[in-house]
Amino acid sequence: MSEVLYEQDGPVVTITINRPDVMNAVDPATARQLHDAVVRFRDDSSAAALILTGSGERAFSAGGDLKAMTRHERFTPETRGEPYRAYIDAGTGPLGFTRITDVYKPTIAAVNGYCFAGGLEMACWCDLRIAAEHAEFGVLNRRYSVPLVDGGTQRLWRIVGLGHAMELVLLGKRIDAQEARRIGLVNEVAPAGRLLARCRELAGQLASFPQEGLRADKQATVYGLGRPLDEGLRWEAVLGLSVMGTEDNRQGPERFVTGER
Repeated sequence: MSEVLYEQDGPVVTITINRPDVMNAVDPATARQLHDAVVRFRDDSSAAALILTGSGERAFSAGGDLKAMTRHERFTPETRGEPYRAYIDAGTGPLGFTRITDVYKPTIAAVNGYCFAGGLEMACWCDLRIAAEHAEFGVLNRRYSVPLVDGGTQRLWRIVGLGHAMELVLLGKRIDAQEARRIGLVNEVAPAGRLLARCRELAGQLASFPQEGLRADKQATVYGLGRPLDEGLRWEAVLGLSVMGTEDNRQGPERFVTGER
């Protein structure tokens, strides 16, 4: 049985973490498969939008499979030297894909249950998070002295603000879907039986837009994070005008004038 399922329906790709017996926790083998799946989506010109989810209704992901990770060479004392440094500088994150920052196509996390620790970090990697009404979120690894190493300290505060992020990160607070919606961690709450259908509706809508402008806007937003405003505005102009200036995108302004969609 594959630990990661990759399905494509037209331009919409669904990647499913398929380890429901361990709440879709990610071991090294699963991490490698997740990395390869995300790269496959990024590089496939026929794929326009991604849904990331977990198998079953209990969990999106409980994060890293700590039992498996402690047995993996990446976390042994020998990795504290140069190999460990190389991992920090060039690695893609213990969960496989969380340091990939050049996916400029839209991504959606379909949070179908528990979303804890590294699971929360994977959800934060996505652009949008749609949660089932029974979903729960938290940095529960706080209880075991396990730090966030898959982007949680960098992405979470950018999504919910510093105060809410510190509350989650430092206290290890566990929140439900409605609270996650209130603080901006979740974009929308859906009935459990409608979660994937709703995510597919959104992914289909995203895939239906002309892609050049959409991807340029996502890239400009990503490039602007942490930069001074004037530098971010420059990137916006460079990327936006490069799209407007292409032969393929001349129809953009023409669509507006003629009322096309």
